[in-house]
Amino acid sequence: MSLSSLRERLIDQLEPAAAWTPGRPPARSDFDLNPGAERPERTLRPAAVLIPVIAGPEGATVLMTRRSDSLASHTGQIAFPGGRLDPGETAVEAALREAFEEVALDPALVEVLGVGDAYETGTGFLVTPVVGWLTARPQTTPSPDEVAEVFEVPWDFLMDPSNHSRDSYDREGQPRRWYWSMTHGQRYIWGVTAGIVRALRTRLYGEEALPQVAVAEDAA
Repeated sequence: MSLSSLRERLIDQLEPAAAWTPGRPPARSDFDLNPGAERPERTLRPAAVLIPVIAGPEGATVLMTRRSDSLASHTGQIAFPGGRLDPGETAVEAALREAFEEVALDPALVEVLGVGDAYETGTGFLVTPVVGWLTARPQTTPSPDEVAEVFEVPWDFLMDPSNHSRDSYDREGQPRRWYWSMTHGQRYIWGVTAGIVRALRTRLYGEEALPQVAVAEDAA
């Protein structure tokens, strides 16, 4: 019952993938927790990530990656598979392509249920989260140039707001910057990835009087 409830909620609450259009305005951003920060006028670069929800025997989990320490930026950070859109690509096509390139996730195993809120990053990307459904744990092989590790995090952990923290860092000569974070075991999920998770949780469960009951029903 719980997995079917979650799948139905995702389909009902997400935007249909066919309705996606490039250049739609961001609904969430790195600036949400930093309303006083300078927000430059710029053309955002389109990108997409895949949020693979795995319907496992003990409940739903979400596949995530730890970026390679050899990358030029965001080394070692927790992320969803994803990247920039190639010319002419849709968000779904880019998310599935990147997941295949990064962790060898077979696109044929992924049922795309919809897309979440577009997210503006501080570095100038407009990221579309694409939510995919997998009926079993897939075989994955991380690309050593991009991914150091592939792992899963329980859905109910990610959707529990008590696991969401507001953290910050200071930069010389600039205001303090705030961001969402979640610590699961030894893994620290933060920044854009945590912001996208937080936005997805809000879209799915909103301000329900008893949101934790709904979360528990979906993925207990």
